[in-house]
Amino acid sequence: MGIISTILSLIGCSGNTKKDDEKLSKETEEKLTQSIDAFKNRPIYKKLTEKIIDNTSDDNLLQVVFDYLSQKQSADYENEFETVMSWNKSKQAIYMIWALESEVNNGGYNQFYFNSSGQFYKYLPEALKLVGANKFSELTKRANETFERENPKITQHQDGTIEGFSKSYEDNPLNKFDDEFYKVYDTENLQQLQVDFIRKHKTEFIDN
Repeated sequence: MGIISTILSLIGCSGNTKKDDEKLSKETEEKLTQSIDAFKNRPIYKKLTEKIIDNTSDDNLLQVVFDYLSQKQSADYENEFETVMSWNKSKQAIYMIWALESEVNNGGYNQFYFNSSGQFYKYLPEALKLVGANKFSELTKRANETFERENPKITQHQDGTIEGFSKSYEDNPLNKFDDEFYKVYDTENLQQLQVDFIRKHKTEFIDN
């Protein structure tokens, strides 16, 4: 959140004088460095407790839970699917939604289905609905249906090369869902929904 806020502040002050811009640039650089350092040095828990969840701020709770879940994976993520599916539904939801958001915000639904995160696509509408993200759930369900129906067209250029993957974005029927995904953020706070869900069901994330 710190990095995002810093970038938004910089954009919002683009009309200042050159001197002010230079000062802002230095301040922004310092804040950015601090945010990166804080991220690198963040605590990663191998075991979550009620106290850890209660004492973690809303801004950091999702990261704490995702880090906790990620460290349960092997270094090469070879058995990622089997590991995730062995968890309860609450843990699955947070992990899968993180994967979806990371991919779609970086390269759209096309990238999500292309990468290993796509192995969870059938479970995501239910996961999103579980945390109360009904609009994201409905959107992802429609994207899934399009992915299955138009799969030959979507994957025809995906030959394992960067060029092939880049070409697969051309006239891709999934592209329309990307803009919808970004717009849903205006009416459905996906991060806060997950944070509230974790706090309400914290026993689901605590190791006994």
